[in-house]
Amino acid sequence: MDNREKLPESAIASRQIGYLPDNEGDFLIKAGLKLNHLRLVSAISDHGQVSVAAEVMNMSQPAASRMLHEIETILKAPLCERAAKGMVMTRFGEAMARRARSILLEIREANREITELKTGYGGSVNMGSVTAPAIGLAVPAIQKVRSLYPAIQINCQVETSNVLARDLISARYDFVIGRIPDDLNPRLFNAKPLGVEKACLIVRTGHPLLKRPGCGLEELSRYDWVFQPPGSMLSRALETMFMEQNIPLPDNIVSTSSVLLTMALIAESNSIAPIAEDVATFIASRANRMGEIAILKTDFDIVLAPFSLITARGRALPPSAKLLHDLILEECARVQVQSLQPR
Repeated sequence: MDNREKLPESAIASRQIGYLPDNEGDFLIKAGLKLNHLRLVSAISDHGQVSVAAEVMNMSQPAASRMLHEIETILKAPLCERAAKGMVMTRFGEAMARRARSILLEIREANREITELKTGYGGSVNMGSVTAPAIGLAVPAIQKVRSLYPAIQINCQVETSNVLARDLISARYDFVIGRIPDDLNPRLFNAKPLGVEKACLIVRTGHPLLKRPGCGLEELSRYDWVFQPPGSMLSRALETMFMEQNIPLPDNIVSTSSVLLTMALIAESNSIAPIAEDVATFIASRANRMGEIAILKTDFDIVLAPFSLITARGRALPPSAKLLHDLILEECARVQVQSLQPR
């Protein structure tokens, strides 16, 4: 006769549909899984190297390697494999990293919420933006937040939409202003359209083309150019315009994502650079060496795809981030109303 204890029918059913009984649900905690384990898994997934993950966590690489082995022993599964350029997460590692980010995010948000409850409107906001709306929308909204609640710490990074969207998924940002990349599932995000981004061409003050009432692409193709990196939206837009008009691309192109380096290259040569219109207007109005640029009149417009205020679906914004988020929406509405008024 089988003397082994029989599981109740409810437990058998739970196992059949994928649930764990109450005494097994906290197995990983009982086995010794700690928050630092989650931090390490997340860091290795983000950076692809144990050495970089160790540096992020302020520990030695041997200690990080021992901790990784400890985690794999607890999970009884390999989390990553060596590759030519670092470490690649296994399917177990990807699953664990995804859960680790979610848990660490909830702990971070709990800390922020407690801080804000203690201080009124304190805490911090982490946002990212593409260049033009960072100047046209984020800066005025940030100034309002700082005047209303000086205790709020605001971190704003300017990046491309591809970087911003991925960092938003990884919980590095509360929200971003940009575009959802084509290779990411749009169901991961909530997006509120803000407007289109206009671009223009800039040259140094005194450039010979400034005397022209409107320049065409064929004439401009004979000059040196400073482009954003290959594959960026602004670069693709200009390349498409050249190809559609059957005009060869300029022979001499320097590619850089740095606005500062773009300004330096423009100021010292007859090069031409496409740049967001809001950025060009802001810089050209400043009385300094960087302000020694002018917007070139052209017989064509450069209009990029609309950008949006993007949040991660299913992730609530803490009060401080919600405040800045809503003020950006208000600033966008104000700018749109202002643009409709007669001049």
